[in-house]
Amino acid sequence: MVSYDYYRIFYYVSQYKSFTKAAEILGSNQPNITRCMNNLESGLGCKLFVRSNRGISLTPEGSRLYKHVAAACEQLMAGEIELAQDKSLDSGLINIGASETALRLILLDKLEHFHETYPHVRLKISNYSTPQAISALENGLVDMAVVSTPLNIKKPLHKVSLYSFREILLGGKKYEKLASETRSLRELENIPFICLGNETGTRRLYVEFFLKHHLTFMPDMEAATTDQILPMIEHNLGIGFYPEELSASAIARNEVLPIRLAEPLPERNVCLVWDKTHPQSIAARKLIDTLL
Repeated sequence: MVSYDYYRIFYYVSQYKSFTKAAEILGSNQPNITRCMNNLESGLGCKLFVRSNRGISLTPEGSRLYKHVAAACEQLMAGEIELAQDKSLDSGLINIGASETALRLILLDKLEHFHETYPHVRLKISNYSTPQAISALENGLVDMAVVSTPLNIKKPLHKVSLYSFREILLGGKKYEKLASETRSLRELENIPFICLGNETGTRRLYVEFFLKHHLTFMPDMEAATTDQILPMIEHNLGIGFYPEELSASAIARNEVLPIRLAEPLPERNVCLVWDKTHPQSIAARKLIDTLL
């Protein structure tokens, strides 16, 4: 079996048509390069070079071999360059599955900082509900998920809480009287509610919250995304729960009104979830470090 080093030397000798130049490029010396090429010719059983006063040229056999060796060496060098770029984060692609609440509460700010530091790393963000994001992660469609609780995961998935938040109950101006004093959940039984669909963690959270207080949560209006809830509340289609931090400006503009509840709402978290057994790219590992 001929040594790969011999083929590498053959590539540079053929490129520069000079043993001396190849030795210079490879950090060796001309006698050593000549010896290696003699060994290569002996191992292959044919002449590869024609040596003359004008320099070195390839024999027909050498030309045929060079086509294959050049392709292999150039592919290997391209791979080395790609790895070097990945290591320096001059390239790379990270696929992120994110719930809308997580995206707006924390992820966008974190990604802005990451992108400023590593501008050549490409980011692909897929907008999912929490269960959809976890499913995408399990199926290898994303490198990580940044989602809001509640969420159910099983090994080898691993989660870390990044941010805690609370939601508040909001109503439009039509519900000004309702917002004038603290209310119990039971007082809201006949008020239309707005919420996300059945397949979301948010919906499950409030179904369980109402059951805990011996009530049934059956929203009259379903929104496809969290962003749709606030305009629907503002237009008096019903009342709904919404992250307190994201509703602050709308409350300040008097577009929506907070409705105080006697029962404390559950605390929620934005979590980072990834598969610890799945090999992560250098860029993905760096983003995980950034988020943590």
